[in-house]
Amino acid sequence: MIKKLTFILLAASCMQSMYSQNTEKNEKFLENKTLFEELTNVKKKQDKFNLFLNMQGSFDANFRNGFEEGAFKMRQLRIEAKGNLNNWLSYRYRQRLNRSNDSSGNIDNLPTSIDIAGIGVKLGKGFSIFAGKQCTAYGGIEFDLNPIEIYEYSDMIENMSNFMTGLNIGYDINALVYENPPHQQRTLKIWASRNGSFNKTYGVENAEDELPTIESGKLPLVYTLNWNGNFNDIFKTRWSASIMNEAKDKYLYYYAFGNELNLDKFNMFLDFMYSKESIDRKGIMTGITGSMEGHNASNVGYFSMVTKLNYRFLPKWNVFVKGMYETASLTKQQENLEKGKYRTAWGYFAGVEFYPMDTNLHFFLTYVGRTYDFTARAKSLGQENYSTNRVSVGFIYQLPMF
Repeated sequence: MIKKLTFILLAASCMQSMYSQNTEKNEKFLENKTLFEELTNVKKKQDKFNLFLNMQGSFDANFRNGFEEGAFKMRQLRIEAKGNLNNWLSYRYRQRLNRSNDSSGNIDNLPTSIDIAGIGVKLGKGFSIFAGKQCTAYGGIEFDLNPIEIYEYSDMIENMSNFMTGLNIGYDINALVYENPPHQQRTLKIWASRNGSFNKTYGVENAEDELPTIESGKLPLVYTLNWNGNFNDIFKTRWSASIMNEAKDKYLYYYAFGNELNLDKFNMFLDFMYSKESIDRKGIMTGITGSMEGHNASNVGYFSMVTKLNYRFLPKWNVFVKGMYETASLTKQQENLEKGKYRTAWGYFAGVEFYPMDTNLHFFLTYVGRTYDFTARAKSLGQENYSTNRVSVGFIYQLPMF
């Protein structure tokens, strides 16, 4: 009897040990490895080619004046390749697999499905450039995140042209002082100011016998100056100032002040953004007032404040809340349209995330609420207040394929 009991206990102990080993092995699947390395058991020894599949998929339940629709949706699906060919030359390519590849009429001859396509060159101590299509990096912490991590952008970012073709010139201001400098980077970026045609971008509609009220500039470019600060990985900044040539003698001015705080299990960011536009680039105010003089609304201003708080209360569990406050205004009197605010938008998010492995794979349950309040001057134009709500359950994963 004692022998049988001893045998049973030993067998149970072995089974538990095997289960623990398998669990540990499963949890470490793809940890610091690519899918290619996992399947072939061949360790990659160079950094010249890295391939990723960026994914965010979910089941969404949408509500507006009651339940509206439930559907499965792949919000993000992007293939990305990047690598360092040597100590001074690199490249990066990223394309959305769920967007049209039509490039007809685009000023840079590239489809909007391509986010990034270019090369990076390190020029020497502190200096670097990236040439080609790239993220416009207007500033702000949320703007700097991988898009798969965003459950819903602010209206400011959602309606911006976020990927342009041009040149990014970077300089690490501390590189001449420190051997291993803290990250305090200044960058100057110059891009084409639009992807599509001038008429499509600014809603230009003139009859054949009418002269256009606005004309495209000869150098439709945008210039951005950034400060990317890092103070011991505790406090980070993403500040920027931009000026864009929208049309002949018409300009857009954009400012962003992004701030991030990291304290052990707690993380938060706070972004402030303001855009003053001679011609409505985002189209929000045009949707309220209608076109003016045969093109999008004139002299508009947008303000946005976005904050998010994360708390990693357990190693594999994170909870978050997120808030948005945004306004849309006319900055000058426009005939019978008064100067002032026309719309206030609110965003209120909450969710929980589960990370089963030591990778960025996580499953989520989130709530996304938006409320749009219109002023009396906007209601006189036919606008009405409304709210939307969404509950989503899904996954986010940047799968390292090679």
